[in-house]
Parts: sequence; C-alpha cells; structure tokens
Amino acid sequence: MISNPMLCALQFAYEGRSFEENFETLQALLEQIPQNSISLAPELCLSAYSYDKMEEAAEFTTAILPKLAKLSVGKTYGLTLIEKIDTKYVNNFKLFHHGKLIYTQSKAKLFALGEEEHYFSAGNIEEMNFIEINGIKIAVLICFELRFPSLWEKIKGADLILVPAYWGKLRKKHFEVLTTALAIANQTYVLCANSADESMAKSSAIISPFGDVTSDDNHNLIMHTFDFHEIKKNTTIS
Repeated sequence: MISNPMLCALQFAYEGRSFEENFETLQALLEQIPQNSISLAPELCLSAYSYDKMEEAAEFTTAILPKLAKLSVGKTYGLTLIEKIDTKYVNNFKLFHHGKLIYTQSKAKLFALGEEEHYFSAGNIEEMNFIEINGIKIAVLICFELRFPSLWEKIKGADLILVPAYWGKLRKKHFEVLTTALAIANQTYVLCANSADESMAKSSAIISPFGDVTSDDNHNLIMHTFDFHEIKKNTTIS
C-alpha cells in the first residue's frame, strides 16, 4: 500500500480549442504531478461538448487512448471522453493507472438544460462500481450526477469520490455547496475538477471528510494530500 498519496485537481480552459491542443495541455499538467498521485481532469477536457463534431471526437478518443494510458505511468488519473458504442455516443469516464486503462463508467444522468439527451446515450446506474487503488476505495460522479442524493447513497463507503465537471459559473455556489456537502455526508474525500473556461464555475477542489476545502480559481493545479486518518477520524463521530 502507498499511504497518503497527493490528490490533484486539473483546472484549465479548453472550449473552442483543438483536440490536439487540449491533449498537449493535459499532458503538460500531468507531467508536473508527483509520482503515485491521484489526479482528475475536467469533464470532456479534450473535446468539450462538440455536438457539431461528435464523430470526429469519438475517432480522436480511439486514436488517443494509448497515449492517455502512457501518461499514467507512475500515477493515476481520470477524465471523461466522447466514445461511440455501436451507433450511439456516450460520455465515458476513464481511469488510468500505471500505464493501463483500469475502469470505465458511462454518465448516467444527462443534463437536460444542456440538451445532452439529444446527443448522448445515458449509462446504467447499476454499472457504477467502486475501484480500489493502493487500498483507497474510489467512486465517480460525473458533473450533473452530483445533484442526485440517491447516487450519494449508492457510493457511500468510498474513501475518495471523483467529480469531473463542466459546471457553469451561474451555478458556482451550487457546485461548491454540493461537493462540500457530499464530502461531509459521505465522510469521504472529494476531488472535483471543473473547466476554467469563461462561462464555467472553476471551483476545482480537494475537500476533506471534515469539509475543509483546498481550492484556487487562479491555478491550473490544485493539490492536497490524501490522509487515511481523516477518514478514520470522521467515521468515529456523527
């Protein structure tokens, strides 16, 4: 077991940029992150919501997967990508660990105001699972899924919840309150990574089980150490 790894939230702008440029930004940030860390990138950070280029985005995902896996050598990180399954597009979370893709989870709750249901096929909530890495039990909520308490209950018992997001700044307060409440309610660490585009909330953070927030809207990398003692301490009190 590797105790107390560094948790890292990536926060950068990517709307309107090329897929290749966004990959270069992701690569540059991951190269700055310590070994044996656990990192998270914002939702669809390579393509954004490219509704006019869904096929192109899916093809880029297929082509870039080997390079994404290679970026995880010596560390762990997650992001979401547009993929095509049969004839349907899905927003898939991918977790890479030590050079390999180890977990995939499709976004199950689509954001109606963003018209996601017109472009994406929803995943199956029953397929949401825990992933254990170096003794840390990890779960994932993708952006809008954060608003569903039933999903909080489903992933209760996780030591760390990853929340990749593309959350607008008009609801910045909602994002901050919900992510902090999730950490406190589930007595877990929450690692959330949000877009830094002009219309987005930023508010990427690492939140402790006690509700302590490490966040900085002016930085591309937000880092804080995961501490098993914080989880154990909080499970002994109400």
